[in-house]
Amino acid sequence: MDTHEYEDAVAEDAVATAIIGQKVLPGREHEYETWQDEVNAAAAAYPGYLGVEVSRPTPLQPEWVIVYRYDSIPHLQAWINSSTRQRLLAVGDTYLDGPGTQRVVTGHTKAPDPLVTVVVTHRVRPDSVDAFLAWQRRMTEAESRFEGFRGTETFRPVDGLQDEWTTLFRFDSAQHLDAWLTSAERREALAEGAEFRDFKLSTVDNSFGSWFAFEENGTQVPPPSEMKTAIAVWVGLYPTVVLLTLALSPLHMPLWIGLLIGNLLSSLLMTFLTMPYYVNRLLRRWLRPAPDEPRARNNLIGLGIVAAATVFWAAVFYLVTRQIWTLP
Repeated sequence: MDTHEYEDAVAEDAVATAIIGQKVLPGREHEYETWQDEVNAAAAAYPGYLGVEVSRPTPLQPEWVIVYRYDSIPHLQAWINSSTRQRLLAVGDTYLDGPGTQRVVTGHTKAPDPLVTVVVTHRVRPDSVDAFLAWQRRMTEAESRFEGFRGTETFRPVDGLQDEWTTLFRFDSAQHLDAWLTSAERREALAEGAEFRDFKLSTVDNSFGSWFAFEENGTQVPPPSEMKTAIAVWVGLYPTVVLLTLALSPLHMPLWIGLLIGNLLSSLLMTFLTMPYYVNRLLRRWLRPAPDEPRARNNLIGLGIVAAATVFWAAVFYLVTRQIWTLP
């Protein structure tokens, strides 16, 4: 089911990450999810386990992507090569549309860098594929000489879904990425590949990434889904905005300047106080569930906590603004 590709120097003390891509047969998604939950629970029982993340398919990425992290290459290999996993794979093959892919990356830090990813798409004529791949290799060689470079991947077109070749390259910060994007070396490489100059480039970012910086066994994990993110931000925003409104109301500022100052203060409070010390702690189990916890049960608990917190704050602010203090 898997093809293996090892990157970077393999070291005994390096954090090891396996990135597995799997395309699921149409109509088998629910069965696959149930099976994947079982696989993730089994992975969590092995020594050195740090965490797992599952990303659903998107218009850009048609595969399910599962990321496992272990504290060393030997521990990751113990899980990857285990009889438990092989037995589960034999069952999971019935849900998959062809072979999956597996990439293993290592690093000497216990906390992975907050990577910045750039997505580039190219339309390549069938008779130019070899030339395109050779040019991509030369581009990667040039990128790899720049500080902060963390790797690149190239994906072939997907029949019926995507006609373009897609290349991802990653840097450890926006500053290091900009150094490459504006460099003379990149301009020279682009000129060399003038045949492939018709491309689209975009940067992958998450506006609320720093608001959901959970730590699991020393390893930072990505933010939750967009829907959970939106609900969690709303949970924190309501009390923050109302409390600021009450605090600023005695100043009797004009609406335009009151909103200007209030928005600035609410952004600061959300980033440094509300999200890390209130929302993330209150909703931690929902935002970052255990691998073996049933999804439906987790969502019911999480939404119940959201509803309870909302009713609590609504009742508090009703009493404050209608029974104790009437706003001007």
